Amino acid sequence: MLPEPVYFQGLEETVARALAEDIGPGDVTADLIDPRVRLHAHVLLKEPAVVCGRPWFNETFYQLDETIDIDWHCAEGSRQPAGTVLCTLTGNARHLLSGERTALNFLQLLSGTATTTRRYADALAGTGTQVLDTRKTVPGLRLAQKYAVACGGGHNHRLGLYDRVLIKENHILAAGSIRQAAEAARRHHPDLLIEVETENLDEFAEALETSVDVIMLDEFTPEEMRHAVAMNGGRKKLEISGGVTLDNIRALAGTGVDYISVGALTKHVRAIDLSMRFTWQGGG
Repeated sequence: MLPEPVYFQGLEETVARALAEDIGPGDVTADLIDPRVRLHAHVLLKEPAVVCGRPWFNETFYQLDETIDIDWHCAEGSRQPAGTVLCTLTGNARHLLSGERTALNFLQLLSGTATTTRRYADALAGTGTQVLDTRKTVPGLRLAQKYAVACGGGHNHRLGLYDRVLIKENHILAAGSIRQAAEAARRHHPDLLIEVETENLDEFAEALETSVDVIMLDEFTPEEMRHAVAMNGGRKKLEISGGVTLDNIRALAGTGVDYISVGALTKHVRAIDLSMRFTWQGGG
């Protein structure tokens, strides 16, 4: 897990953009409500899930009205059964109604990411292999989804193109060879972790003789993975990528690799089913 402040960089701007997208110049339906009316509300979880996204949810309402009271009844990253009341809110009716959809969008998406990640992490329990996320994230929500992966028990791969060197097929082609690409990477970025993607055992053998830190086994068969682990002898960290599912991830971990990256954690996310229900408090 990254230091928490990293995940929250730009959170206020992200929420502001989401609110602007939804409310635009003004909530024309909320205008129908007396501005003095206050409401109670609660968020109901309608299916089992790992709850994630409280900072974005809270920020949504606080940008509309800092006096809204939000009382959470469960911890961030906790598993909760269907029917759980996640939090209760009290405040101005117009502001609660205007922020409802944006706040729930953050909560349901990030809880979906965390819940999916937890399933993969549970499948790897006791193996010593870590599940990693990828850069296949919703545009504009990279850090939020990386945070949700961590809440779900997964681990973060690189955040972007700036914090780790990942030498892939086209980089190798342009550089001339795995060795040349690795040497250039170490020369230009001596302080960064360097990883190279290999597509067969010949490329893997070449990568083993370089100074890279991690070797990715892309679309290797299980037999080829075991062969690569034996060739490696613990010299480099090994990562599997491609063709990973919940059904086969534990067997893949059994080949002895260190990491398994899964794009589905952030790419194939199904939002968790939530609803916000209101009751009258008074005013007007």
